[in-house]
Order: sequence, then C-alpha cells, then structure tokens
Amino acid sequence: MRLLEDKVVLITGASRGIGKAIAEECVKQGAKVAFTYLSSDEKALALVKELSVNGGIAKGFKSDASKFDDAQKLVDDVVAEFGTIDVLVNNAGITRDTLLMRMSEEQWDEVINTNLKSAFNLTKAVQRPMLKARSGSIINMSSVVGVSGNAGQTNYAASKAGLIGFSKSVAQELGSRNIRCNAIAPGFIETEMTDALDQKVVAEWRNAIPLKRGGTPQDVANLTVFLASDMSTYITGQTINVCGGMLM
Repeated sequence: MRLLEDKVVLITGASRGIGKAIAEECVKQGAKVAFTYLSSDEKALALVKELSVNGGIAKGFKSDASKFDDAQKLVDDVVAEFGTIDVLVNNAGITRDTLLMRMSEEQWDEVINTNLKSAFNLTKAVQRPMLKARSGSIINMSSVVGVSGNAGQTNYAASKAGLIGFSKSVAQELGSRNIRCNAIAPGFIETEMTDALDQKVVAEWRNAIPLKRGGTPQDVANLTVFLASDMSTYITGQTINVCGGMLM
C-alpha cells in the first residue's frame, strides 16, 4: 500500500521546484492532490495533466494564499471537490533580497504576506475539516535561513523563523485533536532558479556542505511525504533541517 493512499493533500505554490516535486511524490504515493497557482492557467493545466498520468488525481486552484478571504474560499472549494483535507503543505514563498538599509516597506510586506501570513490564512481555514475528522497533518516550509539568519534576507529570514514559531504553537493548540504540525527547513536546494547562478559560486556552496552537494527537490518531497503519512503520527512541533549537514 502506498504511504498516502486516498489522502487529500493541499499544496500551496506547487507550480515548480520544491512544490512541484512534493505534488508529484504525493500523487505517486496515492494522494489526491489540490494545488494552488497564481498566474498561468496553461502551466497549471500542464501540471494537472502530468500528475494525472497513470491514474493520478489532481486539480489546480487559482488562489492567492496571502489574502485571507481567498484562503477561506480555497479550502471550501477543495472540500467541495474532494470531501475533506487530510494534509496541508504551506509551501508558497518568495524572496525580495536586499540589505536592510535598502529594503522598502513593500519588499518587507510582500515577503511576510506570501511566506508567513499565507500559512496563517490556510491553517486557520483548514482547521474546520481537520477538527471534524479529528485528524490531520500541517507541514510548513521554513528554511535554514529561518534558523540561522542571513545577511541581505532580513524579510525572508523573519518570515521563515516566524513559520517555525507558528508551527510549534499550532502543534500545541491542535495536538489534543490528533492534528500535527511540523516545519521543514531546506538548505541549499538546487532548482531551476539556482541553475541561473554563477556556477563557481554554486560550487563553493556545495563544497561548504558536509555532504558536498546541494539538495534536490526530491529530498524535500520525501520528508514531506513522511510527515504527511501515518508513519509520523508521533511527530509534531518539530523543525527538521534538510540541508546536508549545513546546520548541526
């Protein structure tokens, strides 16, 4: 039996990179996947088609998770489509990197709203079906930057550190109802975004990691599936680094 057989998984920001890998692995493990996207209907339809190969079940929902009312409607729509939501993966995230002295209020607000407020919006909305079922797993995508900080990323680090505190608090509030909440903190994960970077710099980053390589979206997806599955029913309130030993 597959690890997520017949579970309904809602993933925000699944159109590429880590989010897409999570969606693919969830479908592979038997889940019915609902995912959000912001702009391209064409890309969303292509992802649905890709996920539906070999009988997979997936549907894209155009929604801005950083908007409270949109998040409420999204959850209502997913429940109407699939009957419930067993797993929520708050993966939507952006960067607006610059030194604090140059950072605008808009750059701060954009990152906090997309990375942190969206998790509040979706978690609040998804409580209803999970409380009704007295079961659920909420997984928040943080970052090693949220653990260690990083120059030029005060907005991003604050949002990702906020997700860690948020996850621990939600775990304490909802644990008695058998609803778990954990955070994943990826390190240097190689995606299409990193392909555009100076390869000499990328090589230096790899060399600084004990495992001497960058991570892959699949590395993060594997942990996400574990935390979503019944194999992790006694794990909650934790932050798990996927960083090749970058942080110890």
